[in-house]
Amino acid sequence: MKKPVVPPSRGLAVPVKTARSRSSASTRWLARQLNDPYVAAARQQGWRSRAAFKLLELDEKFHLIRPGVRVLDLGAAPGGWTQVAVKRGAKSVLALDLLPMDPIPGATVLQGDFNDPAMPERLREALGGEADVVLSDMAPNTTGHAATDHLRIVALAELALDFAVQVLAPGGAFVAKVFQGGSEKQILDLLKRNFASVRHAKPPASRKESSELYVVATGFRGQAAAVRGDLKPGPAASP
Repeated sequence: MKKPVVPPSRGLAVPVKTARSRSSASTRWLARQLNDPYVAAARQQGWRSRAAFKLLELDEKFHLIRPGVRVLDLGAAPGGWTQVAVKRGAKSVLALDLLPMDPIPGATVLQGDFNDPAMPERLREALGGEADVVLSDMAPNTTGHAATDHLRIVALAELALDFAVQVLAPGGAFVAKVFQGGSEKQILDLLKRNFASVRHAKPPASRKESSELYVVATGFRGQAAAVRGDLKPGPAASP
């Protein structure tokens, strides 16, 4: 399996002039995008977003996606992770997001709120069986208050885990985004009781200034041994 090729950082930064119609925050965002090698690589390689490289790098390290696996991608828009799952040989890929997402050949795309009480049954019907990999790149709208943002994203990860232990096949894997500060004890305990290996990872494609981390759990022990917690629905997700 070839590793993703990412061009090195440019030697010279692309300058961005400040425009009266654009805020300073927008100018900083534009400058970052223009000088981000992952943004350029995503465009060159046909990925919908630079986030595709995060999954590519996690997959290189943890060997999550093998030909023939069934993948559930939560918080999928705009579709970078779904593209990776399809191109790496997944037998079926089911993608869900709160926002609309353009179709991807080889994947089934659903729009809806993962917090909706009716969503689990809708996903089970669409899966048509067990999943081998459950991915969650869901994240709440950030407030700027680190402790609050951490609690909100952990709540989403807990919600995704609660569903994952209901649909994963034995030996399956679970990946979820969290923020630095450490996963809450409840979710870590549940992960360790349900999976053979639980690790945190920050892929190189994750910006250094970002507080995001990913919890990666592999070797699901199976439905007969599944342990579920009293997990509460978290706040609505956004891409």
